[in-house]
Amino acid sequence: MSTAPASSAEALLRVEQVSAGYGLMPVLHGLSIEVRAAEIVALVGSNGAGKTTLLRVLSRLLPCTGTLRFNRQDLAAMTPDQAFGHGLVQVPEGRQLFDRMTVQDNLLMGAFRRHDKAAVARDLQRMYQLFPRLGERRRQLAGSMSGGEQQMCAMARALMAAPVLMMIDEMSLGLAPVIVDQLTEVLAEIRKNGVTVLLVEQDVQVALGAADRAYVIENGRVTLAGPARQLIDDPAVQQAYLGV
Repeated sequence: MSTAPASSAEALLRVEQVSAGYGLMPVLHGLSIEVRAAEIVALVGSNGAGKTTLLRVLSRLLPCTGTLRFNRQDLAAMTPDQAFGHGLVQVPEGRQLFDRMTVQDNLLMGAFRRHDKAAVARDLQRMYQLFPRLGERRRQLAGSMSGGEQQMCAMARALMAAPVLMMIDEMSLGLAPVIVDQLTEVLAEIRKNGVTVLLVEQDVQVALGAADRAYVIENGRVTLAGPARQLIDDPAVQQAYLGV
């Protein structure tokens, strides 16, 4: 299985030889990936492999060396607010909702930069169709919902920002399998509507089941890359992550 990113001149996101860390502690070491438009790409690896660090780099919360290109623009030169404005939106690990605000107000916070009120209203109704549970709980405080409902709210809030690329950090963490299955179905629907997804997951089975392609990251480096269905059958992946 190849460890290099597939070549594509039209990649929506291109990360080339990126290194980053925290102070004197390096975490990423010359990492390269790419994400094409309307793909679901998974980043898998154990805790501490560098997955969340890469998302912090892409959100421009962490400096790096190397090349970052997003939608044909220099992502490395952007501030976090500029990256968000260009459609790079993250669903953070732990959801980070506004607990004492209603579900609907949380969703509207996702659209705070948008000025077309009619389009925002249409998208709000679309979120309630995509996540019917949120429609039922639209007046409920977000912090009073279950973990699965909060994850739905966090994903819907990100979608209200009209993302070009939505990055999801540990979507399945702590959730029941039935909820994870529902969220995986939502990912497929999101992709049909033209939103590209970068999915960071410790649960390799979930990630590879949802993704088109995947990268395995170990110690801040890409060690395997390829179609998700091929990676899930790779002996190294099965031994390291699936207990086979």
